[in-house]
Amino acid sequence: MCKLMRLPLIALTSCPAEFWGDVAKDFFWKTKHTGQFLDYNFDVTKGEIYIKCMEGASTNICYNLLDRNVHEKKLADKVAFFWSVCVCVCVCVCVCVCVKKGDRVSIYMPMVVELVVAMLACVRIGAVHSIVFAGFSAESLCERIVDSQCCLLITADGFYRGDKLINLKLLADEALQKCRDKGFPVGRCIMLKHLSKEPEGILGSQSPPVPWNPEVDLCWDALLRGVSDECEPEWCDSEDPLFILYTSGSTGKPKGVLHTVSGYMLYTATTFKVVFDHQPDDVYWCTADIGWITGHSYITYGPLANGATSVLFEGLPTHPDVSRMWEIVDKYNVTKFYTAPTAIRLLMKFGNEPVYKRSSLKVLGTVGEPINPEAWQWYYNVVGEKRCPIVDTFWQTETGGHVLTPLPAATPMKPGSATLPFFGVVPAILNESGEELEGPSEGYLVFKQPWPGVMRTIYGSHERFESTYFKKFPGYYVTGDGCRRDKDGYFWVTGRIDDMLNVSGHLLSTAEVESALVEHEAVAEAAVVGRPHPVKGESLYCFVTLNDGVMYNSELEVELKKQVREKIGAIATPDYIQNAPGLPKTRSGKIMRRLLRKIACDERELGDISTLADSTVVEQLFQNRCCTAV
Repeated sequence: MCKLMRLPLIALTSCPAEFWGDVAKDFFWKTKHTGQFLDYNFDVTKGEIYIKCMEGASTNICYNLLDRNVHEKKLADKVAFFWSVCVCVCVCVCVCVCVKKGDRVSIYMPMVVELVVAMLACVRIGAVHSIVFAGFSAESLCERIVDSQCCLLITADGFYRGDKLINLKLLADEALQKCRDKGFPVGRCIMLKHLSKEPEGILGSQSPPVPWNPEVDLCWDALLRGVSDECEPEWCDSEDPLFILYTSGSTGKPKGVLHTVSGYMLYTATTFKVVFDHQPDDVYWCTADIGWITGHSYITYGPLANGATSVLFEGLPTHPDVSRMWEIVDKYNVTKFYTAPTAIRLLMKFGNEPVYKRSSLKVLGTVGEPINPEAWQWYYNVVGEKRCPIVDTFWQTETGGHVLTPLPAATPMKPGSATLPFFGVVPAILNESGEELEGPSEGYLVFKQPWPGVMRTIYGSHERFESTYFKKFPGYYVTGDGCRRDKDGYFWVTGRIDDMLNVSGHLLSTAEVESALVEHEAVAEAAVVGRPHPVKGESLYCFVTLNDGVMYNSELEVELKKQVREKIGAIATPDYIQNAPGLPKTRSGKIMRRLLRKIACDERELGDISTLADSTVVEQLFQNRCCTAV
C-alpha cells in the first residue's frame, strides 16, 4: 500500500514544478512567476549555492493567511487565534514607529495571541521578523538583535512559567542596554501589558515591576487605540526575506537561518495539510513555542494558511498537575495533537492514570528528535488508545517543514522511524567518502535537491551557509544527522552525526544505545556520548536519569551493561555510566549533547549555554562525573 501511494514521487524527483504549481494555484499572487519554478545549485565546486522558487512572482503571506481565508474562503466566523483587524491595527502601529519593508523586527514575547499578531503585522508590511524565545537570556536577545540589525523590539511586561514569574521587560531592557554598549542602539521598544494594565503595574506583589524609559518605550495598548483597522499589504517578491530564526551552531555562535516568502508559504501550508490530514472541522494543537521553528511553521503559518482552528497554549505540561495536557485535549475536543518525545517521556514517568478522556483525538505527531520505541509505544497504546496513527516527523529549522514523515493511515508505521520522504524530497545516505549507499545502510543523511521551503542562507554570512551545509559533500544538502535505511526503504534518523560513535571500527548510533538503556524499568531517560579511548577510538559514556524512588548502585550498573549488551551486542557495552538526576536541556526540551561530551571529558570551556533551561544541572554533572570505567 505504502509503495503504491509513493509512486508519484518518481515524477516529482525530476520535475516538481507541476506538483508545486498546482499547490500555488490555491494562493493569491499579485504577479506570476517567470522562468523555472525551482532553480538551484547545490554544488559548491560549480559556484555559489542558491535556491530560488517562483522567481518573479509577488505576493503577501499575511494576505494569504488572513484576507484570502476571510474574503475568498468565507472563513470570517471560524475560530483561529484572532480577527484580522487586530493585525491591520498592529501594522499601522509598526508604520507609525517607522518600520518599513526589509527592516528587521525582534519579537521577544510569551505564548500569547499578540505574538501571532506581531508576526503577521511584520510580514504584512514586508518587514522581517526575528523571534527570540522568551526563555532566552538578555545576552542571547542582545546577540540576536545586533546580528540581525533589528530596528524595533516588541516584548511584554512578563509571564509565568509554572509558578515562576518572569520579568520579561527587565530582561528586554538589559538586552537593549547591552546593544547600546556594543554600539547598536535600538530606537524603539513596544511593550504589551500582559500581566499589568499600566506601566507601573496594578497586580501588587503578583505584578512584575516594569521599568519604563519614555524615550524608548511605547505601550502596545495605547498605540492601538484610535488607529485605523485597514492596511493594504506590501507586495513582496517570492525570494524576499520572510523571517530570521536563530539556531544553535556547532561553534557555539547561533546561526540566523533565513527563509523567504513564497516557497516557505507553499511548503508549510502543504505539509500541514497532508501530514496532519487536516479537515475543516479539526481542532489542532501543537505544544511547541512559537520561538522555535515548529511554532513558526506548525502553529502560525501552516495552520493559518489552511484556515485551521488551533489551540494556543501558554504554560507547562505538568502545571498545575500532570493531567494538564489531557484536560486541554478534552476541553477543546482536540483532534490532531503534535508534541515532542521529551514531553512524552516526561509524562510517561507518571504512569497511565493521569491520561484520561481523549476520545476526540484522531492523529498524533512527534517532533524535535528521534523518538525511542518505548515512548512511541506508550504514546500509541495509552494516549492514542491504539486507534490514532502517529506521524513521526523529521525536519529542521533549516528545512522549513517536514522532510521525512509518515502520512496518517496511509504509511504503515514502525516505532521510531520517520519512514519515507515527503513529496519532492530526495534523500540519500552517504558514507564518509561521500559515496551514495544503496539498500539497507547507515551513514550521513543528505538531500539531493531542494524543496520550496528550504532555507536560503545564514543571515549575514552566506559563506558560513555554504561551508556548514554544502562543503562536506558537494552536490548535497548535509543535514548533520546520521540515518539508517532498512530493507523496506524506511529511514531511521539516528541523531546528529557527532552523536554517532565509531567504536573499534563499528559505527554505533547513540540513539540505539539510549533506547536500550531506557528499556530497563529503572531508567526514565538516557543520553549517550562519545569519550576518546586510546584503543577503541571512542568509548561510550552514558548518562541515566532514574525513575522516582529508584536508587543508583553497582548492581544496577551491571544490569544496565547487560541490557545494552543483550539488545545490541558486546561492542555497544557502555564503558562509563553516570547517574544523572537531570540532563542539560534547551528550553524547547532538547538534550544538549555537546555539553555532555564536555562533561564526559572534564572540559570546562562550555561555549554558549544561553539556551539551557537550567544551568545548575551542568555543575552537578561535573561533580558526579565518572573518572574510571565501570
